[in-house]
Amino acid sequence: MKILIIEDEKDLSRSITTYLTDEGYVCESSHDYFNAEEKISLYQYDCVLVDIMLPDGNGLKLVQMLKNRETHTGIIIISAKGSLDDKITGLDLGADDYLAKPFHLSELNARIKSVLRRRNFGGEKEIVVNEIKVVPEQGIAFVNNQEMILTKKEFDLLIFFLSNINRVITKESIAEHLWGDEMDMANSYDFVYSHIKNLRKKIVEKGGSDYIHTIYGMGYKFTS
Repeated sequence: MKILIIEDEKDLSRSITTYLTDEGYVCESSHDYFNAEEKISLYQYDCVLVDIMLPDGNGLKLVQMLKNRETHTGIIIISAKGSLDDKITGLDLGADDYLAKPFHLSELNARIKSVLRRRNFGGEKEIVVNEIKVVPEQGIAFVNNQEMILTKKEFDLLIFFLSNINRVITKESIAEHLWGDEMDMANSYDFVYSHIKNLRKKIVEKGGSDYIHTIYGMGYKFTS
């Protein structure tokens, strides 16, 4: 899962990034309004953490921008401002949650997980697609009640496919989702093919159907 942290307090941003990276997220950060605006314009994120008070703009405008794009991105406002009006405005604009500073990083993580469940899987803690069952918060997946041994990237890839079931996903989107925007510098996507091949093999070895299809010239589709 890919998270964008929009926070001008660099020490806090680093703390959040370190914690969430250890929890298995791919994290990117912005410390000002215009950099955040650029990232939101160029990349897709599963969840965006937005500070309202930025040195060169209002985080609420970024919330509005995200909602105008009509993506499935979860939005959590994090702010030291205790104003009820700001909280109401943010939620009215479409933010999923509001967390006032200071907060415990474990609570932030719980809020992120809750938002991602609601956004991607209707709030369910388990994802079931035919013979496949995934428990995202435990990082485990089963086929025909047999646990698959997946690497972290393979597990994230499976979740990404299940979040976009029956949609064509480009190899560029997969690479960006799993490794972040530094993949702009990549001159090869062989590692994407490798992860897809391994995931497909592990599903089939447990008696599952071959759900991952190559759409030539476009990308891949996980069909139900």
